[in-house]
Amino acid sequence: MANSDEQMLAVLATLEQCRAALTAAGNRESAHMVSVAILDLHMKLNRLSEDDLKSLCNEMVQADNPEKLRDPKPQPGQRRQPLLRLVK
Repeated sequence: MANSDEQMLAVLATLEQCRAALTAAGNRESAHMVSVAILDLHMKLNRLSEDDLKSLCNEMVQADNPEKLRDPKPQPGQRRQPLLRLVK
């Protein structure tokens, strides 16, 4: 098990370098996709489920703006906020 975690940590370090290179080159969309892969690996390493991540995101949104969760329906013509935010 530890060897598998060590391998994932090595892959994670490589992906973070790739993301930095993509960002520096102005390839924001590709860097974003690599960030999603990084998040997925972090979740696997920390044994977090998608429900755990969703709960964490909901708590973060509520902490940032407690009024936001009281009225979850967007007003007509208003865009919905994404359920997940990428945090570096």
